[in-house]
Amino acid sequence: MVAILYLVVGVVMPDHGSTSRSVEVSHDFRQVYDILSNFRRFPDFGVLRAYDPNTRFTFSGPAYGVGAKVSWSSKVSKVGDGTLTITKDQPGASQVSTQGSAEIDWALTNDWDGHNKRIIVELERSGSNDRLVRVTMRYKVDYGWNLIDRYSRLYIHGEPAAFVQYTLGNLQNVLASIPNVSYNDLQPRIVETKPQAVLFVSTRAKRTLEDVSSATQKALTEIDAAMKKLGVTQAGPRITVTTDYGDQNYAFDIAVPISTSTLTVAGQSYDLTQPGTPDAAAAGNTAQPGTWEKNGALVVAGKVSARMAFGGKALEADMQASPASLPLMRLNLEAYAQTHGYAFDPNTHRLYDVVTSEVDPNTGMGGYAVYLPLTWGPDAVPGQSAQPAAAGSAAPAVAASVAAGASAGAPASATSVLPAVAATAG
Repeated sequence: MVAILYLVVGVVMPDHGSTSRSVEVSHDFRQVYDILSNFRRFPDFGVLRAYDPNTRFTFSGPAYGVGAKVSWSSKVSKVGDGTLTITKDQPGASQVSTQGSAEIDWALTNDWDGHNKRIIVELERSGSNDRLVRVTMRYKVDYGWNLIDRYSRLYIHGEPAAFVQYTLGNLQNVLASIPNVSYNDLQPRIVETKPQAVLFVSTRAKRTLEDVSSATQKALTEIDAAMKKLGVTQAGPRITVTTDYGDQNYAFDIAVPISTSTLTVAGQSYDLTQPGTPDAAAAGNTAQPGTWEKNGALVVAGKVSARMAFGGKALEADMQASPASLPLMRLNLEAYAQTHGYAFDPNTHRLYDVVTSEVDPNTGMGGYAVYLPLTWGPDAVPGQSAQPAAAGSAAPAVAASVAAGASAGAPASATSVLPAVAATAG
């Protein structure tokens, strides 16, 4: 009788199961969509590492969108081995902000009962003035005629529901660490930059266009004098490297690419590609010319130092705008990198921007290429064909663009380092 009852109940039970959870997040819609349309941040917001911090993740397929796949393995039975694969990703990054809703489907393979297991992620605007994003995760599974699997439906509110609920909670925390900016109009690309010899001055100023412009002009004057003394020529447009963008003050380096990596300082030849031993006793203005600093820079004269800069992958975007917009562009690049899972370290590989056209005094608009160096990134952003940098170019997008007064067909003269500048820091 018990066996018959078991069979009868199993037959009449549904051949599928589902459970769902929702959460509202106060974050840009496009960012929420992007972070869920790839798996590079899944180890950070997925619940698996809460069960086993030693869970190992591997990634395969495209970096983004349909076909992207994450696999994991763990000796903890609650985690085990499994995979998630994106099988649906609509309407696409270019339309999602306008449409205000999206669906992303993840196919799941693990040891839970049933087959055709999937997690459906639904996004829609919500809240007052559509300032919130409602994220709904639905776990769905088919059981077919497997009666044991059908009975497992009674336990779907166990591990599957916990997986969904805690993943959504962790997603909120990860999003909170990302700058909440809208990068809908951003058109970034990943480029390979080449190491470039530069002369630079580290400086700081109050966060006003006038103060930053004054500090920039002063630094360029010092670099110009050093170039003449060294007998080197300018090999590209002016570069601003952000060191610290504080609430009141802005610390940055003004750098000028030069045509050689071998310099003669104080009668001795130095190769910037082979930094010497840092002099721990020398610091700041007390450092003597020919002294190697701990950051691999060679003291040239006064505040002017030289080093090999850049090299490697970078997330880059162009802008034609007021220099006051540069801080927002930097935040946009950082947010884009974080939602797409690109690795970067702004403390050791700092953001920098290259002047592509000087500020027009009539419009206040200038041209800039802004770079976020990456310690890891794919060969291209979604929709981009990867293009390697030109040989010897620190900034491939503007390799043919030089400072005002210089020829595009030859290195700029030493005096071309001093155009009429406006602030590049914002």
